Amino acid sequence: MNDYPDCPVVLPLPRITLCPGEPGHWQIYMEYYHHKAIILLKKAIPSCQWNREGKYWNVPDDPSIVTALAKQFGKNWVSLDPKMRRFIAEKISKAEAQKKLQRRAELLTRFTQELHLRHYSPRTCKAYRGAVRRFLERLNKMPSQITVEEIRTYLLRMVEKEEISASYQNQAISAIKFLFEQVLKHPESLEDLPRPRRKLRLPAVMSRKATQDVLNTVGNLKHQTLLVLMYSAGLRVGEVVRLQVHDLDEERGLIRVRSGKGNKDRYTLYSVLAQQLVQTYRQEYKPQKWLFPGPQPGRHLTERSVQQIVARIRKKIGLGPQVTTHTLRHSFATHLLENGTDLRYIQELLGHSSPKTTQIYTHVSRRELGRIQSPVDRLEVRKKSSPSQLGK
Repeated sequence: MNDYPDCPVVLPLPRITLCPGEPGHWQIYMEYYHHKAIILLKKAIPSCQWNREGKYWNVPDDPSIVTALAKQFGKNWVSLDPKMRRFIAEKISKAEAQKKLQRRAELLTRFTQELHLRHYSPRTCKAYRGAVRRFLERLNKMPSQITVEEIRTYLLRMVEKEEISASYQNQAISAIKFLFEQVLKHPESLEDLPRPRRKLRLPAVMSRKATQDVLNTVGNLKHQTLLVLMYSAGLRVGEVVRLQVHDLDEERGLIRVRSGKGNKDRYTLYSVLAQQLVQTYRQEYKPQKWLFPGPQPGRHLTERSVQQIVARIRKKIGLGPQVTTHTLRHSFATHLLENGTDLRYIQELLGHSSPKTTQIYTHVSRRELGRIQSPVDRLEVRKKSSPSQLGK
């Protein structure tokens, strides 16, 4: 009669103890040996080797060995050394973590491929991928295990603890929705996810005098040509560095902007001064494909390089930190508006999809505000003397 129903063979069986061994190996000690026990051990672990000096079996480092031994000998006859128990638990935990990282990497690859299939811009792909990666790392779960309430809690924590902007939060929501709707095909789960209210932030605009100082303070012809093109045509920094030589049409006085924001092409102004500078610049630097080539052959100048140029000029002439490469574009639109250019034409030149985006420049333009007189200027207010004047 078998008194041990969990044991698949007839007794007697040896008690087996698993202990730590040499690096990459474990040791199996048996209470006693007989032919059937050895056959079962070799069947459970074909790679085990007998160590005559130590009187133990040497086995490879693999947590599945514990399961194999329990299956052959019965779980009540297999025990683990306390150190081995902790070691196996850590190893299993690391293996599970590695599998989770691998599944996450595969999901991010699928996510990026879906973005590329829909022709999202490289900058959007990078931003969306980063947002989804941070989302998965913070929750430390696969999407199938994540509830809508956990997503809302994640976004709430972002707002409360990290004090992110509304646009950053909106970008994170768009990336998460793209993951669930386009990659995982679960559009119904995030239908009620709220979008943040956008704040109306007025763009930083330079006066004509400050703009003139910036363009005159540039260190060399290449940088001056680049910044003049940005201001005179209202170009984004990513658009100006990607200009190609054949994008400039001198006869029509137009610049063709390829794959601007939203992957849209458009035409914008090619001013007389910009044409003169470009002609001199091309004679001096002889660019081939890219109008502003970078230090690496076949590559254009990086956006970061242009940002550093503007930062140095800003520091040199004492402008505030709010002046950036994009300030030249804002100043272009505002100065056009103050000159009386119709808002619809400015919208086309900037490449805005909606007129509401362009209307923000009406808040910083002085064309109409300059005609309004403050009511205080109609009062007779007597100026008080300063303390220094009273002491004289």
